[in-house]
Amino acid sequence: MRILLALLLTLFAVPAFAQGWEHYDNGRFGYGVDIPPGFAGQGESDNGDGATFAAGGNPTYLTVWGGGLMGSFEDEVAQRMRWSEAEAWNTTYQATTPRWASWSAIKGFRILYQRMVLLCDGTSYAAFRMDYSVTDASDMAPVVERLVRSLRGNC
Repeated sequence: MRILLALLLTLFAVPAFAQGWEHYDNGRFGYGVDIPPGFAGQGESDNGDGATFAAGGNPTYLTVWGGGLMGSFEDEVAQRMRWSEAEAWNTTYQATTPRWASWSAIKGFRILYQRMVLLCDGTSYAAFRMDYSVTDASDMAPVVERLVRSLRGNC
């Protein structure tokens, strides 16, 4: 009986967690990503490569964008990581493959998580960058996990 009750509670909890998420699709680069509940759009970039979203409380920012590769995907990832380090972000985690890369960093009381994926055409990428307070780290972990799973090319 307890197992049945636990199963029923799990089935009802999963849809509740999923409620409120929206989806952003980018027509210029052909990628999409889920946007968490409570994040308000701050507008799309002038060139149409992405958009910025923000949530209140301890300010949390989500930037999504696409870009054309000037060299290899790995070169682009390395350049982005160098730029983060030049902004005084201290890298705490990184994983890179030929098709995706993720890293996180810390600066003061802020956490940065960035994900990049190679898009279907092999000559462009999509990325998101989440910037949030260390006090929100445990709450943001499942949000970041869903963002990672949802960022992909529309092919």
